[in-house]
Formats: sequence, structure tokens, C-alpha cells
Amino acid sequence: MEFHTISPNKRPVRLKESTRQFAWESLHGKYGDITMSNYAIHMDNVPEFDSMTEYEQYDRAIMKIAQEAPVRICAHERVSGAATLGLAIRHHVPAMCGGRELWYGVSHLTLGFDRVVNEGLNAIEAEALRLTHDTHTSRAEIPHSILNTIAAIRIWRDRYLINLKDIKPDIHIILTKVPFKPANSFHEAVQSLWFMFAFTRLCGNWSGIGRIDALLGSYLKRDLERGVETIDSAREILASFFIKGCEWIEHDTQAGSGDAQHYQNIVLAGVDADGNDITNEVTFLVLDVIEELGIGDFPIAIRVSEKTSHALLTKIAEVMRHGGGIVAVYNEPIVIKSLVDFGYPLEEARDFANDGCWEVQIPGMTKFSYIPIDSMTLLLENTLKLSSECASFDSMDALYDAFLATMRQKIEEIYNDTVMHFTGQMPGAPWQWRTDSKGTPDWVWAPMTPCSVVSMLEEGCAESGRSYLCGGTRYVVVSPHIGGAPDVGNSLYAIQKLVFDEKKVSFAQLMQILKNNWEGFEELRQYAVNKFSYYGNDNDEADGYTVRVLHDFADYTAGINGRCPVQFPAGISTFGRQIEWASSRAATPFGRKRGEILSGGASPTPGTDMEGATAVIKSYCKIDHTKITNGSALDLKLHPSAVKGSNGVNVLIALVKGFVKLGGFFMQLDIMDANILHKAQQHPEAYKTLSVRVSGWNARFVTLDPHWQKMIIDRTAYGI
Repeated sequence: MEFHTISPNKRPVRLKESTRQFAWESLHGKYGDITMSNYAIHMDNVPEFDSMTEYEQYDRAIMKIAQEAPVRICAHERVSGAATLGLAIRHHVPAMCGGRELWYGVSHLTLGFDRVVNEGLNAIEAEALRLTHDTHTSRAEIPHSILNTIAAIRIWRDRYLINLKDIKPDIHIILTKVPFKPANSFHEAVQSLWFMFAFTRLCGNWSGIGRIDALLGSYLKRDLERGVETIDSAREILASFFIKGCEWIEHDTQAGSGDAQHYQNIVLAGVDADGNDITNEVTFLVLDVIEELGIGDFPIAIRVSEKTSHALLTKIAEVMRHGGGIVAVYNEPIVIKSLVDFGYPLEEARDFANDGCWEVQIPGMTKFSYIPIDSMTLLLENTLKLSSECASFDSMDALYDAFLATMRQKIEEIYNDTVMHFTGQMPGAPWQWRTDSKGTPDWVWAPMTPCSVVSMLEEGCAESGRSYLCGGTRYVVVSPHIGGAPDVGNSLYAIQKLVFDEKKVSFAQLMQILKNNWEGFEELRQYAVNKFSYYGNDNDEADGYTVRVLHDFADYTAGINGRCPVQFPAGISTFGRQIEWASSRAATPFGRKRGEILSGGASPTPGTDMEGATAVIKSYCKIDHTKITNGSALDLKLHPSAVKGSNGVNVLIALVKGFVKLGGFFMQLDIMDANILHKAQQHPEAYKTLSVRVSGWNARFVTLDPHWQKMIIDRTAYGI
């Protein structure tokens, strides 16, 4: 049974045929279609539902989900539990009343599943019970709701026990123990992790998995030593975990930004809190499963450094060369240094994972969101004023200072909007503080919708009596994310060259040309496009503007830290927004016409990178990524012919090593054959499982609309 690849390299076959068949069914939408046929539970018949408090309504809805969601047990599964209500696929708590959805789910986080696996839900339940006796009544609401959530999980577990007893007695025995008791074996640990993950997503939440090898490695090591498991049996168990994670794939998905956007990312390898390498058998088994089945629903990020073993680098390269963009890499030392410089304790920084895309966070203790900024609009509209009476500048320094002023204003707006969101106060109002029952000053957080399924697995929520959405986590992060910086850098560089260095045109003339979308000046436009070497070609002068913009952005963002309990680490991303931004962007000084799709994240503007992948990496690594604490992604693509055979593995290893040595942050390297992608556009029914890396997520290519497909085909780098 073949799983689609755009690589000439044949995928290995290690798993049982029954497991591969299970994967085929899941990847082709069998279970997603069934899930969509059971859309939600309904609260209309719940007595006095409208008179309940919102938390009472939420708790009752979670209980009803646990009681009524269809139980699904697949013939060849090795772990049980399933998110079987379709509204959860749409990122809502799958409960409706009066024909309306009641609550959104929570995403962009990695929950603290490790505590459940290692200690069991009973430990969390005991702690929540103790906290409900807090004399401060308002602080008891959250732990009380967490207790109700755990009671719902117990009912859901018991329903599975009834159905598993005769058909899968081995899983039945395991579920009598986990997730309520600590896991004592590898199979128990995987089942505990899956069951908790499945319940959180059944309730409409999209969490990352996090460091699965750090969590499961010691269990497998012990079982291998005891002879309880073999490498082959462990691989089958992990394969079931990944296959069941495809249960939300639908046979026919409406085209858009792609399916598989459920943020269930996995992070592998790297060091633990004490600085010891945790790479283990699970690390390699996860890569085995992904390589064989090509499952893109769990984008994988591997933490690498100059100490990463050759064996792991080889395995990374072997999986990468099959395409799909499923495996990406973090430069671990840079990420950790950035987090420590920002103020995180070293032990916590070493445990970083991500938010389900690639933005780094400390798992199980971070409330995360980000705010996108289109810096190209700040330049073209707010600074150059191309939609009104154009601005005029007599020097590059004056132009740049004006651009920085608009960027500084935007960052201040983000700060004020954040305060308004979390406190309900008007921007500029003095902070409101209260004193809790122990006399500790506490910022006043505005009420938010209930989310106890998430708060249960986040450190600080039960203890503080505040939910995940109301400042209960140890860290509350709002990251300003700049997009379009390479386009701004190219624009500034082109203005410098055309106006001030070569004097091809005056500043006023160039502004009028841009307003008119280069009409009547095609020769000059071609000169701007082809004469200069822009960001992504290892040209220090051209790269310098992009680097300068990003450093100044990071410095201004750092300046708003410490003003309130929210943290503001800088990030660089577009996450495909360059598509929606395109229609409102004017023509650019470097020769692009109005409405063109430009750069994504920290990657070069499509078509400007002419010197290959190595030059792109060198340009990107001129940025001081320790300033960009929340992360910056570099998207690269290579043609499959470049990575064929053993020499292709060496090429990929060399690129990863160079990326680490030069100081990169995060690299998504996709193996892509544009001819195959064009065939998939023409015959989507034949390429149902063909996966591509979009940005922080993967998607099956045929579920992307034409604009997104074109972006994937056209984007940086190599051979465009």
C-alpha cells in the first residue's frame, strides 16, 4: 500500500499490513466523515440551563459530552479514545443550545500532559479538591469546575471500559489504571497520553503534544530492559497513536488554508532541564512511523545543536527527503539563549516546546496569543502614504526614522489593546490591583469564557483560582509578530539605489510611479527587479535593511515588557497572511505590482532569491535570533532530485549543520516537485494524502484553495 510522496526515494515498510490499512482508512477520511455525522450534543432539554451561571453551563455541557459522544473503537487500534463530535473539528466546544454554538475552543498551546502520565488524574483531582476549600469563594470556582471536568472524564473512561472489555481486553486492563493512576509501562503511558489528548480535543481544544520522547522514553527503556516490549511492538503502539490523530480528516474538505490545522505538533530530542540529551528509542520510532506512513497531521520539530548525533541527523534527513515538510528543526542553543535572555529560568527554557505551530513557549504553564503586523502596509501606507498625498523624504535616514515611528506606534497600540482585552480597562487607565486572601497583590483580570478542560492541565490555574484565559497560567504571553519585513527591507534598499545612489528617479517621481502601479515605466520596473540583489542572496548591503528592521522591531517590543503582568516577546510570521494582505498593498519600490503575494515570515520575497538555499540560510542567519524570542521561521524548498540517494542525505545534513552553526532559529525544509503539485491540482482525487508544509502546520495539498496552492508552489527558495 503506497502513501503519496513527491520524492523518488521509496518509503520503508516496517509496520504490519493491518496497521498500514488502518492508516489508509484514517488518512482517506473514513473516521472524519463519521465524526461529522455526529455534530454536537444539545443543551435545549437540560432543565433550567438558561438560569445557570456560565461555569455551571460549561460544566454541564462537558459532562453531557462525556455521557453522549459516540464511543468509537477501531479494529486495529492499540490505544483507545476518540474525539467523535464534528463541531470540535471546527474548533468549538461541541455543545449547542437554541441552534447556536456556545463556546470556542482553545488552541495555540501545549498542555501539561506529563503530569497526568507520571502522576495520574487522581493527583490533580486531590489537589483541586483541597483548593475548593479556599475561604476566598471566588477562587474556588476554577478548582470546583476542574473537579467536574475530571468527573466527566471518569464517566467517559467508564463508557470505553464497557465497550472494550470483550473486544480489546488488553486495552481494557490498561484503561482501568490510566489516566487516573500513574503509568507503569510504555503502553500505559501512550494510552494515558492519548486518552487525555483525545478528551481535550473532543471538547473542542487544539493542543500540541509537546516533547513526546522526553515523556515516553524512560517507560520504553524500562520495558525493553524487562522484555515487556520490543522495538517492533513499541513501533506498532506509537503508530496507532499517530493514526488515531488523523481521525478528523474528512473525505471532502472545503478548500481553504488546508486541513490538519489542529496544532497537534510534536517536539523531539534536545536536552532536559539539567542539560542532558534526552534522545532515545522513542525519538527514532516516531520518525520511523512518520517516514513510513507520511502522516502530516503531527508536524514534527526536532531540536538540534552542534552536539546532535550523526545517527539522528541522518534519520532527520532520511525523513525530510520524502517531502511533505513534516519534519522541521529548531536550533536548540539559540532558542534556549533567547528564552533565558528574555527572563525565563534556564531549567524552564530547556524544556521549551511550541504553541502547536512553531512559536516557542514553556509547555503546561503558558497562555499564548500573537498579534500580526503587516510591516509592508506600515511602510507603503502609513509612511510613504501612497493612498493619499505621498510623503517626501530627502534622505534614507529621514525615511527610515519615519518608518520606525509608525512601527513604534503600532506596537504601542498592541500594548493598549492587550490591556483592554485582559482587564476591560480603557487604554491609558491606571492599573487596577487587588489583594488576594494571602495579602498578595494581584492584577484584576477581566472575566473570560470557561475553559476548565484546558485549565486542568495548566500549572497555576487551580492554585490561583483563575482560568487559562484569565491570567491563571504562570506566563501570559502576547507576542507581536511582524510580517513583510523582507519586503520592507527590499523596498528600502531599492529606494536607496534608485533614488539616492544611482539617481535614476527622484523620490517624488518614484512615489507617483508606485501610485500608478508602474504603468508606463516597465523598463524602470525591470531594472528594479533584475539589477539589484535583494534579501536572500547573502548580499550584506541588501540584507542589512531587513536585519535592521527586525532588530529595531525586537528592541521596541522589548521596551513594553514589564509594564504589566503580560509578556511581549517578539516574533516573525505571516502564517499565510501574505495572501490576504496582498489585495490592500500598493506596488513596491523593488518592482512588484499592486496585489502580488510577497514574503512569508522571515523568508525571501518569492523570486528574489537567486543564489540557492545556502545563500538564503546565510541571509536569514544575519538576524540576531536571540532577540526574536517567540520565534522566526525560514521556509526552504529543494527539488527531489537534489536529495536523491545517499548523497541527498548528506546534502540535507550539511544544510542543517550550517543552519545551526550560523545561528538560525527554526527551519522548515520541504522537498518539492512543482510538476507533481501541478498534477495534484489537475487530478486531486489521485493525490488525497499528498502533504505539504504550509507554515506552522501541514496540510494535504488538495485541501488548499488555488491562492494557497500557488503560494506553496511559488515560495522561496531554489530554482524559482
